[in-house]
Amino acid sequence: MMAEADESGFSLMSLEDELTCSICLSTFDCPVTIPCGHNFCQNCLLATWKDSYSCPQCRTLFATRPELKKNTVLSTVVETFRVRSYKTEGAVPSKPEKKKRHVIRCDTCMEAEAAQTCLTCMASFCEEHLRPHRENPIFRLHQLASPVGDLMERICTDHHKLMELFCTQHQRPICSLCLQQVHKGCSFTSPEEQRSKKEMDLREKLVFLDGKLSKNESVISQMRAMQNKLRESAIHRKSALSAGYQQMRDMMTKEEGDALKAVDKEVETGEVKIRGLISKFSENVDNIGKAKEEILCLLGQSQTLAFLQTSFNLPQAVTYDPYSPRITLESKKVVQVEAFALTLKNYLTEILKQPVEARIPKLIGDINTGTFAAGERAASASGHSPTSLGTYQEFEPNIPPVTPRFPRSHSPAPLAKPAPKKKPQKLAKNPSLTTESSPGNKKLGKSMENLQEFGVKEKPRGRPVAAEKNEVTETTDIPSEISSAEKRSDLMKYGTVLNFDQRTAHKRIELSENFTKATVSDEHTNYSDCPERFAVCSQVLASKGFSAGRHYWEVRLSSNNFIGIGLAYSSIDRKGPTSRLGRNSKSWCVEWFNVKLSAWHNSTEAVLVNPNPKRVGVLLDCEEGKATFYNVADRAYPFHSFSFQSAEAVYPAFWIFSSGSYITLCKLQ
Repeated sequence: MMAEADESGFSLMSLEDELTCSICLSTFDCPVTIPCGHNFCQNCLLATWKDSYSCPQCRTLFATRPELKKNTVLSTVVETFRVRSYKTEGAVPSKPEKKKRHVIRCDTCMEAEAAQTCLTCMASFCEEHLRPHRENPIFRLHQLASPVGDLMERICTDHHKLMELFCTQHQRPICSLCLQQVHKGCSFTSPEEQRSKKEMDLREKLVFLDGKLSKNESVISQMRAMQNKLRESAIHRKSALSAGYQQMRDMMTKEEGDALKAVDKEVETGEVKIRGLISKFSENVDNIGKAKEEILCLLGQSQTLAFLQTSFNLPQAVTYDPYSPRITLESKKVVQVEAFALTLKNYLTEILKQPVEARIPKLIGDINTGTFAAGERAASASGHSPTSLGTYQEFEPNIPPVTPRFPRSHSPAPLAKPAPKKKPQKLAKNPSLTTESSPGNKKLGKSMENLQEFGVKEKPRGRPVAAEKNEVTETTDIPSEISSAEKRSDLMKYGTVLNFDQRTAHKRIELSENFTKATVSDEHTNYSDCPERFAVCSQVLASKGFSAGRHYWEVRLSSNNFIGIGLAYSSIDRKGPTSRLGRNSKSWCVEWFNVKLSAWHNSTEAVLVNPNPKRVGVLLDCEEGKATFYNVADRAYPFHSFSFQSAEAVYPAFWIFSSGSYITLCKLQ
């Protein structure tokens, strides 16, 4: 056993070079490993890293400072090496000695421990040599204190007297002579009182630090709770997404099964027909073979009289000419199933090529047009003509136009405009696409109802669509008091100068022309984050609000589509889903949305007659609590008004959706 211990000790001692830091050439002290695999003392390595980060041994250069981790295995080996090296040298590492109490000796005998220090004699005495101070009245006025070790440090170097005062102006201890000479006129106090003040100041700082520490810990706790909530929300979102996609997979699996069953049924029908014909023709072959054998038997008859007296009639089977029927899988149903699958695949391919934020607008735009571009390509790619399919209407979905309402208002792609409606023509005359409904449309049409979850509201079936006939199915009567046009000059006397407030502008909105033009784009502007900024909807407020009097302003619109003009209290939500103008109780707006003009307040919509203005005027009467909107041309034609309570100041508010659209605040002249 001893031999084994000696051999292991010897083998460990032979590794001394491997356990030595290449920088300090000593045994590793807190060894750390860097990505290239070399080990160094932590302090030695940090001392070499000044302007760049490289390995001192192999010169490997790192772009950023590597994360240092202690090499615990190497630390254990180094510690074992040190212990065994001590044993080998015959020495054992001594334990750190406890700090001895500093003993103050008597300045007279220099042997006994001092009992007290005389601040007048500036010396320390034991009990024996302290007797004169206790018994002799001459020493009665001497000031005795507990033994002082730094007695010489309390002596003024200039006057060799005890520094029993503290100069508060120069923040240093002084003697009585210093106070009369150098520090004459300075404020002073006793060292004990100064210590008390300093202790009080430090305690106040300690309380302050405790408060800051508590606040930081509270914020950290809140952030950890937010982190947990974020993770839980992510779990729920992922679960909902997985469930949605699983439902789609289930639907597609069912559709696939139905399509395969349709093909199998068609194959089975063809095979039954073929088997019946084969059976019939096989029976004919047997009958014809028997007739042939009879003829051969007759021809072998040697007796002429008997041969002539026999009769033979051909079997009825010879009257049927055999034919091979044309049985294929090009039936109407199979072709419809195949064309639908190809159309849906190509359309989904087109949709999934788009960015996520552009998919819903593209999908709804295609629905509004009543056609799928992918369907046309699918039909041509599959080689099926309208004649073989009957018409495309049997697999193309017939979805009526919808009114999209998005929970977010910064999708970069605008919705497609509705295509002009064409009357369906007969196939024989014009084999073109039609949008008539058929049983084949129901499944895909039903699946499109999932868009309701994204806020898409489908218009009632069987009713005319206002956008297609340039009619409004639902209007709001203009109040009688604003039914007549007004002179623009009468409104101009209430004119006010407005600018957009950059602090409220959504990051999609870029402000220019001295903050009088707001343009929306797909790119985000580098605005700083602040509580006043709209974070969800592409909106902006004016920098000026009104709570009294009459005020009039005009704006110029780049287009009459996906633009809103209104008013809002300053307390309107800026971050949540209800921050959209008119979708809460703190804002009002008139909004052009896909050729429809609506008035919105508190999530209630009123459809208006659309005058398609290029210039809109707004008259705000804070006294009556009314805001009137005008179509400004040669005169000001009112088209809607809101009533509200002047609970607080209202600010002009604007919403812009389509990329490239803009609103300009007009200079009133």
